[in-house]
Amino acid sequence: MNRGIVYGIASAVLFGMSTPLAKGLLGSIPPLLLAGLLYAGAGVGLLVVFVVRAWRSHESVLSTMPTKRDWRWLSGAILLGGALGPVALMFGLMSTSAASASLLLNLEGVLTALFAWFVFKENFDARIALGMVAIVLGGVLLAWAPGATETGLLGPLLIAVACVCWALDNNLTRKVSASDPVAIACLKGLVAGTVNVGIAVLFGATLPPMQSIVGAAAVGFFGYGVSLVLFVLALRHLGSARAGAYFSVAPFFGAGLAVLLYHEPVSWQLASAALLMGGGVWLHVTERHAHSHGHERHEHAHMHSHDVHHQHSHNFEWDGSEPHAHGHVHEPLVHTHDHFPDIHHRHPHQTPSFQNDEPNRST
Repeated sequence: MNRGIVYGIASAVLFGMSTPLAKGLLGSIPPLLLAGLLYAGAGVGLLVVFVVRAWRSHESVLSTMPTKRDWRWLSGAILLGGALGPVALMFGLMSTSAASASLLLNLEGVLTALFAWFVFKENFDARIALGMVAIVLGGVLLAWAPGATETGLLGPLLIAVACVCWALDNNLTRKVSASDPVAIACLKGLVAGTVNVGIAVLFGATLPPMQSIVGAAAVGFFGYGVSLVLFVLALRHLGSARAGAYFSVAPFFGAGLAVLLYHEPVSWQLASAALLMGGGVWLHVTERHAHSHGHERHEHAHMHSHDVHHQHSHNFEWDGSEPHAHGHVHEPLVHTHDHFPDIHHRHPHQTPSFQNDEPNRST
């Protein structure tokens, strides 16, 4: 199984399970402040991880930091996903029922895929589109509450705006997913935490007891921080639409944990969502996409092993350990093998304009 699939599902598991855990903290922390503490816990926790890791392996961490070219994409992702998205969501929740908000949040996965396919030109076919539809329908079933009522259109509109922000954030983050995922997730967590806590304090919130703060920070570190690191890795290996599809199964894991923690009944909605999401994931996992494609010369840095795409020499003394990270060059190459739209396969689906004398075919 492709590592990106494992990363995407693991990210969904952690984020999905954080929802019922965060629900237990709502009695002592207002929702807006809780959101800020969750993001802050993610950012501060990952900052500690980054510092310790940099101290232990100075060169490899520095080699995978975002480049100057990456910062235009990363700054947009942080602004949209770390500042504008959370603010729009929190103000939208003030006049929107929880059930309706859950339904609307399914827009993020849909919009992520649509932006990836039609704006950022990521490849897809009918099988992937059908799998995405099945996963989203499963999420809709989990959140469906026929009796829910609304007080106006502003709240749902703001939640939809939040989904647009996060969908664009996902696609922009994909552009820099070769960079250090811990640094990327840390920056997003710190920005979102600062923004949400600041808004909460502005609206009169006071800090809860230290025990509640520590609990929120712990849930945020794993459910938001580690989850986001894994999601960035999924973006690196799968592309935006496929990573977003796997992440969209998060509500199922949250509902499953709620059954265990709060003894909520196993409803027909949960069972039906499991079938739909399971079917959608199966369509994605069993995808086979292979054709002759070309790699242009490209230089970047990320954690890698010396596979068919990494046949390069080293300008430093290498002890043979893998995986490792350093700046390296990909020379032009044409070959055929199964692949996803990962960081090495962001090519248009047409005949390459350059050819090797002896194309390398790998299976």
